[in-house]
Amino acid sequence: MVSLPSTLLFPLTIQNGDSLCTTLAAVYGKAVNSFSNKQSKKHRKVACACVAPPRNWKSDESSAIKFNGSSKSEHLSVVRDTEDDSDVLIECREVYKSFGEKKILNGVSFKIRHGEAVGIIGPSGTGKSTVLKIIAGLLAPDKGEVYIRGRKRAGLISDEEISGLRIGLVFQSAALFDSLTVRENVGFLLYENSNMSDNQISELVKECLAAVGLKGVEDRLPSELSGGMKKRVALARSILYDITNDSIEPEVLLYDEPTAGLDPIASTVVEDLIRSVHIKGRDAVGKPGKIASYVVVTHQHSTIKRAIDRLLFLHKGKIVWEGMTREFTTSTNPIVQQFATGSLDGPIKY
Repeated sequence: MVSLPSTLLFPLTIQNGDSLCTTLAAVYGKAVNSFSNKQSKKHRKVACACVAPPRNWKSDESSAIKFNGSSKSEHLSVVRDTEDDSDVLIECREVYKSFGEKKILNGVSFKIRHGEAVGIIGPSGTGKSTVLKIIAGLLAPDKGEVYIRGRKRAGLISDEEISGLRIGLVFQSAALFDSLTVRENVGFLLYENSNMSDNQISELVKECLAAVGLKGVEDRLPSELSGGMKKRVALARSILYDITNDSIEPEVLLYDEPTAGLDPIASTVVEDLIRSVHIKGRDAVGKPGKIASYVVVTHQHSTIKRAIDRLLFLHKGKIVWEGMTREFTTSTNPIVQQFATGSLDGPIKY
């Protein structure tokens, strides 16, 4: 998992056909090889990952999660005034994306509000991961608009282009650097780009690892960790921030299949951790979470039940249904019914 702040520290271009992890590995290659020599150079700025709610945001339960009414939503129990978008952090409007002649997204529109826990579900190959990459600014839509806290984003994220929001992307694989210790992996951006001392960074790393239920693993290499532990280390890396930075911005985390490849128990641990670092949760040491909102792409029913409040169903590049998690298994939409039951009979064909 690599945190991608709204002011990126490096240019990033994804070639068609390349995996995101491969691209990032190429971008970071030189930085990793020279990591030990650069730890003493504390001269660049790092974006802050801590969370501050909008000025008019209320933390009470009654105003925590409210959504726009939609003809595609089924019986949403809480309705928001459609003109009040003051808490919208990310919005996609009629987003289209193709790779060559293959159409992936065909007019996707939705909003992510402060305090939300949103899931994007649907059949494989329907564009769920592509949506995350577009939100993160790693891919530019062919058509349509992306707004970050009300400001239209043009093309890919670049330095100083968008301020006011950090966006972190959590990969299916933990995306840890094999040659670095857990401490160096979690504190990577601070070691490379902050003016903090090594001792300060080390203490912050310990705090973040404790927040995800890991202690005493700072000197281990990724090869010495289980799959579930690697994902928890990656999560710790995403919530680390520069305590010396005066700028305080909310952070949205994007999880791409966070429980893929994990056994049921390890999946439960990760699902609960996703909840715990959210502003409505408390982490492993009892402190309030700092993540303003998050979006999860998943196929696993356990993740839907434990970590998600509102669902967007993506099929053939369009959102064909949206609703609360409790409505998922009772929906009358035939596409949703087939997906929920795993039936071979229905509109989804393989």
